[in-house]
Amino acid sequence: MALDRIDRQILSLLQDDGRMTNVDLAERVGLTAPPCLRRVRALEELGAIRGYHAELDAATLGFPITVFAMVSLKSQAEHDLSAFETYVAAIPEVRECHMLNGEIDFILKIVASDLKGFQDILTTHLTPAPNVASVKTSLTIRTAKAISGIPVSDS
Repeated sequence: MALDRIDRQILSLLQDDGRMTNVDLAERVGLTAPPCLRRVRALEELGAIRGYHAELDAATLGFPITVFAMVSLKSQAEHDLSAFETYVAAIPEVRECHMLNGEIDFILKIVASDLKGFQDILTTHLTPAPNVASVKTSLTIRTAKAISGIPVSDS
């Protein structure tokens, strides 16, 4: 499905404010409510809109520590890669897991309540995990930019 200017406007507006009412959305893109809702539903069915969520502040909710862990595996066979992805998916503090090209196989974004909490995740979950060869970590000092979503041009 090719996205037109209105579809891109809808995506941009909903990405900025997922709580926007359909009436407000329709007004902003120059449609009436029923066709706007049909477009939103079509974008959801297409998979362009995967869900709606609240953006939470990790530090306020007791997770002020963010660490990136670079994980190298002993084997890069597909079943071993998939097994690692399944393994880390079950660790709630692992918020992101990306497979990489190069010397490092995965980079994980991990949140923790404190350094001891992170150390527990590292020593009880990550380093002893099946097929893990090494784990290198970097603690974030500050975040200069963190924007969820993607850049959507409405032109």
